[in-house]
Amino acid sequence: MNELLVRIVSGVIMIGVALAAAYEGRDFFALLVAAAATAMFWEWRQITRPWGNKWAVGGFVYAAVPAIALIWIRLIEPANQFPLLLLWVFIVTWATDIGAYFVGRLIGRNKLAPAISPGKTVEGLVGGVVAAGLLAGEWVIYNDMPRILLVLAPLFAVAAQAGDLFESWIKRRAGVKDSGHWLPGHGGLLDRLDGLVPVAVLTALVQLAGLL
Repeated sequence: MNELLVRIVSGVIMIGVALAAAYEGRDFFALLVAAAATAMFWEWRQITRPWGNKWAVGGFVYAAVPAIALIWIRLIEPANQFPLLLLWVFIVTWATDIGAYFVGRLIGRNKLAPAISPGKTVEGLVGGVVAAGLLAGEWVIYNDMPRILLVLAPLFAVAAQAGDLFESWIKRRAGVKDSGHWLPGHGGLLDRLDGLVPVAVLTALVQLAGLL
């Protein structure tokens, strides 16, 4: 099967699982998040094991904090209502990833960070930010959510890209292409959730600060 088609199909399945878990309820969603965080930490340890215990502690924090943030975001919304803020987090992350991928493939010319991730381009970054701003913004307006989210969507899209670059730097330092082989066309969970890490944490912090 074509690599792009495999990537799209597995991506759609992952999105479906995430949405089903979010809709099903808090307990199931928490279990899924805990399982994902465990897998992320395991992948981190496989990559960074030769680097010492400090990296093990860092990996635990890296996996645990966004997991707590996601569960918190789900808990603050009514259990019998589709979680609007949680889906906003997903839309920002997914739109950034998809927009950056396709715009980068179509018109990407200028390398964003060639020493870290040669495939990423400035055009892809802009495409991801625009996609996140438009799609997450539409979600905010349609559901009459706090308007500050219109401003935060493109800003958090940049954070998502930074999270992607950070994970790429870890892999490059370790000399590996993917963090794992769990997901056809995508690699490991770290490869797919690296952008979600900062978006989830920043959203939880904004909510805790009373801005939402």
